[in-house]
Amino acid sequence: MSGLSSQQIIALEEKYGAHNYHPLPVVLAKGKGVHVWDVEGKEYLDFLSSYSAVNQGHCHPQIVKAMQEQAEVLTLSSRAFHSNLLGVYMEYITQLLGYDKVLPMNTGVEACETAFKLARRWGYDVKGIENNKAVIVVCENNFWGRSIAAISSSTDPSSYGGFGPYVPGIVKIPYNNIAALEEALQDKNVAAFMAEPIQGEAGVVVPEEGYLQKVKALCTKHNVLFIADEVQTGIARTGKMMACDHENVKPDILVLGKALSGGTMPVSAVLSRDEIMLCIKPGEHGSTFGGNPLACAVAIASLQVVIDEKLAENASAMGEIFRTELRNLNHPIIELVRGKGLLNAMVIKTNEETEHHWNTDGELAWNLCLKMRDNGLLAKPTHGNIIRFAPPLVINEAQIKQAVHIIKNSINQVVAVPA
Repeated sequence: MSGLSSQQIIALEEKYGAHNYHPLPVVLAKGKGVHVWDVEGKEYLDFLSSYSAVNQGHCHPQIVKAMQEQAEVLTLSSRAFHSNLLGVYMEYITQLLGYDKVLPMNTGVEACETAFKLARRWGYDVKGIENNKAVIVVCENNFWGRSIAAISSSTDPSSYGGFGPYVPGIVKIPYNNIAALEEALQDKNVAAFMAEPIQGEAGVVVPEEGYLQKVKALCTKHNVLFIADEVQTGIARTGKMMACDHENVKPDILVLGKALSGGTMPVSAVLSRDEIMLCIKPGEHGSTFGGNPLACAVAIASLQVVIDEKLAENASAMGEIFRTELRNLNHPIIELVRGKGLLNAMVIKTNEETEHHWNTDGELAWNLCLKMRDNGLLAKPTHGNIIRFAPPLVINEAQIKQAVHIIKNSINQVVAVPA
């Protein structure tokens, strides 16, 4: 709409914006389904889905229609008053997911902060932890945002470095390590354990089968709440409505965001049972925009699309095809392919792992993403040598195979394999 080129727009961001992101150099102007287009009109397969916020595909017509219709009537009332949609939405999502209560927020990090507060209050009021002594256990390499509490939970120096002092009462243990969890839960002051069912930002790290069941059993044994951060893994991304569903585990507190709005606006939610949720009393937590009428209409439409279009089932089927096809490339720079549903990652070998010295501090993964961009597919590295692949869940088999073809060609163009 501005008439500016990609280079001009990037230059404006560089000049007038804070330098807190390092995006791939592509300027998007339009999205539909699994595709996005840049300002010059070039088409791409989107294999990041705005970090799983657009599971339903870009600009899904049913979600956009709900948004437009509600936007013309009432967008915000604040929680100072009741709105005609809030109770309807609360009934819809709690009955759909099997919880007593929902506390609506806006962003994923707000929802995780809310879960922390709920757990602490429950720890004091129900478990009987001495005031100001509550502990929340988290996993190393977690990522749930960049608020002060989130970076206090982080083990990534780029997140927490230079932003102290940090929030006390947070203990970090290795992910996918039941022995470490059991040791941490010996502390009677532990109120909750929060973990991602699959660590997304860490590089799609999938725990061993049975990990979540063991986590829930240990938490139950020690009277500790299990908080599942399903902001990225939830809402059909991994081939089930929730990633915890793969092990039939029901968290004490479930945290959702991202795809709860189909990527149209910030909408998040915290779900739990009465015993936990009713610990919070009027005036003790809130949000001006949390549970606004526009968000309620959009969230209902977004969840209904997932159900009606069987997106969890499609994610499961397409994910199997994608991982199989990617593994069949058998290229020497690919260390491994991992994931579940349509949350997947390709790990690129580093200098230390190959005699050919292809990689330097993630340079190969970055260059490969640039080449994939040139060839019509958008993805981005995380932690230097890991490329995450997470397309919208509306993707079909032909588009999956097209993507693998692009990935294969891009690898061959970037890396010359010695004879």
